[in-house]
This record gives sequence, C-alpha cells and structure tokens, in this order.
Amino acid sequence: MDKQKEKTRWRLILGEDTRALSDVTLSNEYNLMDAALEAIYNGDTGATGGSSGKQGGKGKSMPNLAKWLTDVRTFFPQDVVSVIQADAIERKGLTKLLFEPETLKNVKPDISMVGTLMALKGQIPEKSKETARELVRSVVDEIMKRMEQNLRRAVTGALNKKAHSPISNFASTDWKRTINRNLKNYDAKSKRLIPEKFYFFERSKKQKDWTVILDIDQSGSMADSIIYSSVMGSIFASMPALDTHVVAFDTEVTDLTELCKNDPVDMLFGIQLGGGTDINKSVAYCQSLIENPRKTMFILISDLYEGGVRKGLLRRLNEMHEEGVKVITLLALSDHGKPDYDVNLAKDISKLGIASFACTPDKLPELVEAALKGFDLKQFEQQEK
Repeated sequence: MDKQKEKTRWRLILGEDTRALSDVTLSNEYNLMDAALEAIYNGDTGATGGSSGKQGGKGKSMPNLAKWLTDVRTFFPQDVVSVIQADAIERKGLTKLLFEPETLKNVKPDISMVGTLMALKGQIPEKSKETARELVRSVVDEIMKRMEQNLRRAVTGALNKKAHSPISNFASTDWKRTINRNLKNYDAKSKRLIPEKFYFFERSKKQKDWTVILDIDQSGSMADSIIYSSVMGSIFASMPALDTHVVAFDTEVTDLTELCKNDPVDMLFGIQLGGGTDINKSVAYCQSLIENPRKTMFILISDLYEGGVRKGLLRRLNEMHEEGVKVITLLALSDHGKPDYDVNLAKDISKLGIASFACTPDKLPELVEAALKGFDLKQFEQQEK
C-alpha cells in the first residue's frame, strides 16, 4: 500500500477533525464513505449516550436514513455493513426508524437485524409488518439453503431409509436393482429377462423412526441460536422419518411445533425474546413428549443461566440420559466465537455423561448423524476444547 492510500485510510478512520491529516484530500467516493461513517461514529452518540469510535467533532445529526443505508451498502463489504448497522441502532437510537417501510427496504438482511426485529416485534406498526417479514424470510431462506441439504443427508444416511426388505410387495419393487442383479438371466432368443430374484424397498412406515425434541431458550442473548434452531426444526419437521417437536421457554413454556411445521418465519415471530428462564420447567414438559426413549433425540439449546430449580434440571436430564434418550446440550448454535454460559452448570451436566458444547451450523449435520447412529457425543465436547 502506498503512503497516500495509507494516509487516506487513516483519515477515514479518525475523521475530519484530525489535524495531522488535514492535508489529505478525499475523492467524491471517499467523501460519501466519510459522511456515512461520521454519521455514526463522530463523537455525539445520540440516544444511547455511549462513547467509542471516532472522537471529537461537531456531532452532526443523522442524515436521511434510507440514503445513509444505501450509501453504506454501496461502499462497504457485507460483513462491515452488518457491524455499521448494529452500531447505528446502538449508538444513534435508530430502532424506531427501522419501522418505516422505506427504511427496512434499504437494510441489509442479516441475522443480527432479524434478532432486532424479533425483540421489537410488538412495536412494529401494521404498515411495516409485511416488509419486516420479507427481511426475516430472506435471512431464513439463506440459512435454509446453507443447512438443508447436509442436514437431510445426515438424517437419511443415519436411518438408512433405502434399506431393502425381504417382504414381497409389487408396489415397492426396486426395479433398478432387480434388473441389474438378474442381467445374467437375460434370454437372447426370446429377448426377455427372467428374474431369479426380486428386490423390494421397505414399505413406508406409519410410525416415525425417531422423535426429535428441540428445547430452545428465549433469552435475548440466544437470538442467533433461536434463528438457526427454527430453521433446523423446520427441516426436521419436513422429514417423514422424524416426529419433531419444537418448544421455546423463558419462565413459561410454549409449544411452537405447529408454527414450525408451517413456516419457520411464523415461528420466529412467535418467539418472545428476553425475560427470565426456567429450564427445569421446560425440560419437564419435553419429558412428557417422550414415548420411546431409545428412539428419541433431545436437544437443549441454552446458555444454562437457570432461574428455576437447578437440582431438578440435573435430575431430569439424568433420567432422560439413563433411559436411553440421546441428550445434547448446545450452549449456542451460531457462527460466533465462544459463547457466554453458566460454566458450572455445563460442567455438572457433562459429569452426567451428557455432551455440553457450542456448535456452528456447519457442524450440526455431523452431530445429528452421530447421535442417530448411537456414537459417543462427548467427542464433540472435546473438539471444542
């Protein structure tokens, strides 16, 4: 990088009142970038009263928000846009302005923005609800594209849904395999294949192979995990082999199974972020959903800050584990770094033989497949360390 470019970058970082860089002349494009940054980081931090980032200056008021959002998305890479948007909400008190349809259309859809809309869903005016749903749906669709194929492959691979059956049933004949295995019996004179043996697919079962229960903590700090979990639940719910239940909790328990089956976006707007937590109460409800423990996978997604009965929670988790339920505690399901969680409770759960760790969405298919195949899940706990 030449010296002039380096000075220009420092000028953008430090702002227009930097005397040492007063000789730096910005191009039209850099001036727009500078104005976009200055609107958020120039000294006056607006409604929040915090102070960080650029210092000093005259504290100019926030420009037209729709134009500002357009400029930010034009001149900065996507990961930087997400950071600037989040800072704009925190430092300048722009939350209410997000409820204008014109503004929402210019917001970059990302998981952080979905979390903000979920937290403030009760304040979204009628005129902006559809635009807000469109923003949430665009993020959910992206996550679905990322997760669905590998998660489906993991489940079908573990359950071996194409296993062959010795029971004769014409409608379930595996013609491809039957023909390939009997090619040696082809009669050239009559030009006919005379099968020696027929092969059949297993008959479709009315009973599900496995029950999957997702128990999701609604704490505000779990927003990213909730979004990924809702997509996971929707994928599971669409698979015939799985009987899927989706439960969310704070101090009360809400069964969101039907909403998740219909549309993960509906489920997200059914979540109420924030409030206390009673994990024990929610686990008790989930226990009542278990019919065949050895064919049940229970995934608790929580940072484990328990406001309920701690000993009761450990007892219930241990009962499920001892009965053969595949119990997994995900401290977070997100792309962020190491999460904040109750370390002592996580250790107590781990001592029960139950894996307790954070997981990225990309790691999830491997985890689910290992659980359904009966592998030791403590390996994932060790990988995190």
